[in-house]
Amino acid sequence: MNGITLGLLVPFMGTVVGSAFVFFMRHEMNAIVQKALLGFASGVMVAASVWSLLIPALEFNSDTNSAPQIVPAVVGFLSGMAFLLLIDYITPHLHLGTSKPEGPHSRLSRTAMLMLAVTIHNLPEGMAVGAVLAGAAEGHVGISTAGALAMSVGIAIQNVPEGAIISMPMRAAGNSRWRSFVIGSLSGAVEPLGGLAVILLTAWLTPAMPYLLAFAAGAMLYVVIEELIPEASTGEHSNMSTVGFALGFVLMMTLDVVLG
Repeated sequence: MNGITLGLLVPFMGTVVGSAFVFFMRHEMNAIVQKALLGFASGVMVAASVWSLLIPALEFNSDTNSAPQIVPAVVGFLSGMAFLLLIDYITPHLHLGTSKPEGPHSRLSRTAMLMLAVTIHNLPEGMAVGAVLAGAAEGHVGISTAGALAMSVGIAIQNVPEGAIISMPMRAAGNSRWRSFVIGSLSGAVEPLGGLAVILLTAWLTPAMPYLLAFAAGAMLYVVIEELIPEASTGEHSNMSTVGFALGFVLMMTLDVVLG
């Protein structure tokens, strides 16, 4: 139980550390650095979706050699995409760097809608960590304890720059350093909650494991395609996002293969 608690909290602590950058950086984050960090986060999430989630989902009960074993991965993946699409559609939110809110009309403040956008972004990461931790706890779905640790650490590493990317614009928008730090930190609080929800669901419904793994993969890739890659690719210095993506992908792949 202590291992699961630690695994759920490590990614959140990454967000807290990144949000604390607002105390040490006086100016808005450099555009080149922000592009590179967005690309890095994308690379980590894509690699985690493939090696830590989709491959284990495909290997679940692979000893049966039955063609239908692809079904849970396909259904789970598409369901994860559809779930995030629905959340994106029904939730009023505002992405960083944009002035036009998305979702239904709302009288929420700009800060509140920015927080909702980040919550939508972080929920799949928490679900992914929870699914991998649950798989390791089951002990028979091809996910080792070290592999679960790799997933948790990998998400935490990419949460550090994400925390800074959130808190620094908050500060630039006129919020105090402490308010910017708290907002940035709270944006990651949904991750352990999402992870815990997946773990509890798995405890009640073990056969759903491959579906949940693929579901988390689909949800994470939705965020990458819908939010991170567009933000990283528009405007100048988009080549730095490509470099960041490569580094993030290789880092997460290495962590999963070496520790898993």
